[in-house]
Amino acid sequence: MSFAWLKHYMPRGIYGRAALILLLPVVFLQLVVTVIFAQRHFEGVTNQMTDTVLRELAMVMGAVARAAGPETVTQQVADDVGLLEITAMPVSAADVPEGNPRVWFDYSGVVIRQRLTERFEPLLAVDLRTNSWVKLYAESQWGPLRIEFERRRISASNPHQLFVYTVFFGVLLSFIASIYLRNQLRPIKRLARVAEAFGRGRHEPYTPTGAVEVRAAGNAFVDMRNRIERHIEQRTLMLSGVSHDLRTPLTRMRLSLSMLEEEDAAPLLRDVEDMQGMLDEFLSFTKGAAEGEPEEVDPFSFVSDIVQEAQRAGRNVTLLPTDGAGAGKVALRKSAMRRAVDNLISNAVRYGARAEVSVLYTDKTLRIRVEDDGPGIPLGQREDATRPFARLDPARNQDRGSGVGLGLAITTDVARAHGGVLRLGEAGKLGGLRADIVIAR
Repeated sequence: MSFAWLKHYMPRGIYGRAALILLLPVVFLQLVVTVIFAQRHFEGVTNQMTDTVLRELAMVMGAVARAAGPETVTQQVADDVGLLEITAMPVSAADVPEGNPRVWFDYSGVVIRQRLTERFEPLLAVDLRTNSWVKLYAESQWGPLRIEFERRRISASNPHQLFVYTVFFGVLLSFIASIYLRNQLRPIKRLARVAEAFGRGRHEPYTPTGAVEVRAAGNAFVDMRNRIERHIEQRTLMLSGVSHDLRTPLTRMRLSLSMLEEEDAAPLLRDVEDMQGMLDEFLSFTKGAAEGEPEEVDPFSFVSDIVQEAQRAGRNVTLLPTDGAGAGKVALRKSAMRRAVDNLISNAVRYGARAEVSVLYTDKTLRIRVEDDGPGIPLGQREDATRPFARLDPARNQDRGSGVGLGLAITTDVARAHGGVLRLGEAGKLGGLRADIVIAR
């Protein structure tokens, strides 16, 4: 039997699920206790008390039979059974209610009515609309008779006490358990917060606490974080060292080429410049996305400065006015994000004739979009385009510039470090590539 449909009704958070696991047994136990109490106390005790009252009612009916006439019924009953605090008086047939009225939540009234119907033959009706008195209508030789006595003589008093106690202590225990449960879940939430911060490039101090299983998960996370940081540090040092060491022979080559004739040295100088550009890309890649600390910046002004720098560099790029842009500030690593946006603009003008940049900033997300009119990237190759050193010759014209395939990889790392993603699609207006950096607030 499949219970997959239950997933739509289950809480999504661990706290909600743990609370559900805690409350279901408590509620079920309360229901069981209530049903057992209602059956054994209300029915059993009420039947015993009703049987006692039935014997007293038999004495009342005997006193009524001994009365000299209808006008002496009340006095006769008072003389014979006065100590029982039961009164009886003749009434007209119109005074007899129909349907044995009672309050809808009066469970013991159902038992009383059933017991009296079975064992009191003269019964015409029983009125249980009040909690203090029982009005019983019986047939006698003098016509309909109304017999009144206190309700406490036929059913248990304060029957609601058990329900009150059950609900009160159930709520109290649930409150205490929720406090304990929150304390147990706090280390898990803290671990999730630290892991999320590490995924965004922030190193927050963390010491495993909580239950043994949570401590084990925390220690595993700390070990994993240390290994990743060592790996990133070793990669950065290695690539930085290689890139730095290669600058010296490139400088010597440039000096040597400067002594040659300009016509002979021009092709070689272009190769040296290409190698210099590749080294710059390597250095940018090794710096990673965690360069600098997050700062509160106005996203529209920030992107506007990048576009103006690109325009001064001779790039055909335009910043579009977007509704909702610049409506507030967002925490960004300025150097890393500047490099990411500049990479998108460089790719756009390299493989297309012009580029358009837009910014959308809402209460939930920040979106920086760069569109071009180039050939674009096919759908099946967009994921490969974000990998380091990817070269998509069929999609991009390599004759228009040099590169080592790190531009989109760097942008992807920067977006992920800010808790966002890089989305590649087809530009609607220009028809080329559309690159979106989407960061959730």
